[in-house]
Amino acid sequence: MNPGKLNERVISCRKCARLVEYRNSMGIPRRYSGENYWNKPITGHGDINGRILAVGLAPAFNGGNRTGRIFTGDKSSDFLISSMYEVGLTNIPTSERTGDGLEYNDMYITLALRCAPPDNKPLKSELENCRGFIENEIRLMKNLKAILSLGKIAFDSVINDFKSRGIRISGIRFSHGTHYDISGIRVYCSYHPSPRNVNTGLLKKEDFISLLREIRNYVD
Repeated sequence: MNPGKLNERVISCRKCARLVEYRNSMGIPRRYSGENYWNKPITGHGDINGRILAVGLAPAFNGGNRTGRIFTGDKSSDFLISSMYEVGLTNIPTSERTGDGLEYNDMYITLALRCAPPDNKPLKSELENCRGFIENEIRLMKNLKAILSLGKIAFDSVINDFKSRGIRISGIRFSHGTHYDISGIRVYCSYHPSPRNVNTGLLKKEDFISLLREIRNYVD
């Protein structure tokens, strides 16, 4: 399957009734009044021929679900994109809206879940419905050398892909700052750059930039 066909399948998906109802029933905050929300599943973005894949949890209701692009227009994207810019993984330090000129360098970024879930808590069945999308993206990345998992749910989705291909995995678990070499690909673990993790100091910007630099050095 080529990237265009895959993205068409993502955008047209309506398998999860709870998520469809949630995005269509939520009110729009006053600061975004007058905006036309995307309100559809979110595709991956970036260089499908790149050597690095970053995997997040799900779009924020007022972020990706609003703008139609992954990690765009919210606090998580502010932290993530500015950090990536510091090590040359993006061409600009901000991700505000589609058409703003943002490009990823040698990297593709995607999600474990393509729709915004209530309270940022997806059901197992919803993650299972999305599993085929990330599996196809990983197979399309012929030059893939490193995967950055942003949070445990993203990490689990990556590990499940390896298992689906018959790769035997044991004795590994999500732990911030660690990495594992699996079938020729190095899988890195990081806390998700959510406002909660950042504001509480669980994820520090200097530490995250250091991890990104480590990944860049590894693929080079």
